[in-house]
Amino acid sequence: MSSTIAFETNQMLELIAIVLFSGVLFSKLSKLIHMPDVVMYILAGILIGPAAFNLIDINEYPAANQLILTFGAAYILYDGGREINLKVLNKVKFSVLSLATIGVVVSTVITGVAASMILHVDLLTGLLLGSVIASTDPSVLVPLFKTMNISKRLKQTIIAESAFNDAVGAITTLTLLGLIAGSAFSLSGTLLELGTSAIGGIAVGLAVGFPASYLIASRRHGVFSEHPSEIGLATVISAYILASHFEFSGFLAVFVVGMICGNKKIIGLWVPEEQYETQLRFKEVLTLILRMMIFILLGASIDFSILFSHLGGALLVVAVLIFISRPLSVMVSVLWDRQAKWSLKEILYMCWVRETGVIPAALAGMMLAADVPGARIISSVTFAAIFITLTFQASTAKLLASLLKLEEALPMVTEPTTSTLSNTDDTVTDPYSVPSGDEHYSRDCLEEPYPVYLLAQ
Repeated sequence: MSSTIAFETNQMLELIAIVLFSGVLFSKLSKLIHMPDVVMYILAGILIGPAAFNLIDINEYPAANQLILTFGAAYILYDGGREINLKVLNKVKFSVLSLATIGVVVSTVITGVAASMILHVDLLTGLLLGSVIASTDPSVLVPLFKTMNISKRLKQTIIAESAFNDAVGAITTLTLLGLIAGSAFSLSGTLLELGTSAIGGIAVGLAVGFPASYLIASRRHGVFSEHPSEIGLATVISAYILASHFEFSGFLAVFVVGMICGNKKIIGLWVPEEQYETQLRFKEVLTLILRMMIFILLGASIDFSILFSHLGGALLVVAVLIFISRPLSVMVSVLWDRQAKWSLKEILYMCWVRETGVIPAALAGMMLAADVPGARIISSVTFAAIFITLTFQASTAKLLASLLKLEEALPMVTEPTTSTLSNTDDTVTDPYSVPSGDEHYSRDCLEEPYPVYLLAQ
């Protein structure tokens, strides 16, 4: 028994070491040749997998593979939730909600029906494929928009949609997996199950997220203000496990936790600046590692015999996703929103920007690990969708924004004003009028990052 456990432990460590080394190497290569890092991670997975050098075989690491994919998807959704700015989101909330719900359903149905006919699979498998690739990727979009100066509401809408629809896409996929596993289909029953899963996940996220935010808040609120990274990590795991225990959506629970942690200023909480910077660096490094591992594992699991035998069909399905499903889902979701007053150029831009990324990759990997019927075809099409959308759409997003004249002129930098605090001789240089009394006013939950200033005690 002990020798078996030791062998499995060594296997897991071997997998992690190989994936990390290859990920770092190909991350460096991506910068040298100016290719999206995700594409290079997939290429790394192909090279170290059975298709090339056969350094790893995913089938030999079932536990490690499942752990990486499950935790990776959960933590990246938490990180996506932290990117949601509720102040800006409030202006476009109806569009975002519609895109993340109605849009996902429309995309799932259109792509799923097309996949069923094109790939000659049953309708449920086609819909499962449609649900897997229906969501977009905040971990790809956030770095992309950091290099662009489009309007805050358009940027926040696309990022918020991508974060929300990851959770909705995951719930839809798991519901369809239940139907494929043999559950009797009932529209009312399925909708009830979906609603219960979503509401339960939100409730767990709120129940876990608020106490966690208080625990890591400033010294006047929390007892663990010096350990925000550790508490954040434990919170993500706890929320996912607790929600899953009650058969709620663990993915939605961690997403809600992320939203609370990223917008804690709204409820009067903040993290001391030193700990905030530490938490930010920890989150960025861990997210990078998890993205790296998920995409490398996806590349290593690609069955090229299946991919090449369905290559034409896979390309057609991706074409349907890009040129039919996405535009229709956007039109149905935003045209009726009079409050947002979207222009035609903004709608066209939303139709184009929809990169398939880490959550679809993780879901496809989970289905492969569970040996779901049709999982190899689904993973092959998912691979094609990720590769094409990241190389074709992401690389042209900035050009399209320029052609549509959506990029705004950079604001002129002015000298910050100096205000004097009452009852003290100290001054604080602050162009954003930092509220007095805040010890460390960190950058959480602001529309744009700005320099942090230490106020006098």
